Amino acid sequence: MKIKGSHTLAVPRGVVWEAILDPEVLSRTLPGCEDMAPVGDNRFRGKLKMKVGPVQGVFKGGVELLDLDPPNGYSLKMDGKGAPGFVNGNGSLRLEDTDDGGTLLHYEIDAQVGGRIAAVGQRLLDSSAKVLTRQGLQGLEQQLAARAPVAADAPAPAPADSADAAAAAPSQAAFAGRFAAGMARELWPYLVGGGLVALAAIAISLRACS
Repeated sequence: MKIKGSHTLAVPRGVVWEAILDPEVLSRTLPGCEDMAPVGDNRFRGKLKMKVGPVQGVFKGGVELLDLDPPNGYSLKMDGKGAPGFVNGNGSLRLEDTDDGGTLLHYEIDAQVGGRIAAVGQRLLDSSAKVLTRQGLQGLEQQLAARAPVAADAPAPAPADSADAAAAAPSQAAFAGRFAAGMARELWPYLVGGGLVALAAIAISLRACS
């Protein structure tokens, strides 16, 4: 399964670079992430709760960042396994400046999945990957907005606890609702051909999160 694309972020490249190295930001960005902590230089371990159609469960695994080239990007290697199966992969993130002072994020992931999660079919896997990627990028935008420097002529923000300074991670119920809506948009062209059954299975499996 390949995930590839680019996304424009309205903050300078240096701010994005710091964010994509921060485990707290990553844990608040990844949909379904329940825990992430550093276990060494540029190595992180954590848990990710996933639902793809009727298959659901928790993956435990790790991510290692390689070939760091600040503030241009890095390569990564990941692995995870749990009751739903396993996922292994590698990829890269690359950053470049835009003409208006923002950042263009290029991402490419090549992942292999196995076990029960692979049995849902390639179309459902691809659609799920697109939805999760889109939600992850939206989460990153929220985290970057919370970290972006305030303009010199802007009023000073009200004092806040450090726990409130970053955008809060979405609840499992909110994540489930957004995921179901995203899957509906992805699968709508295939509903007449039997995709309605798959979408119904997704909706039923996500009810446990609400």
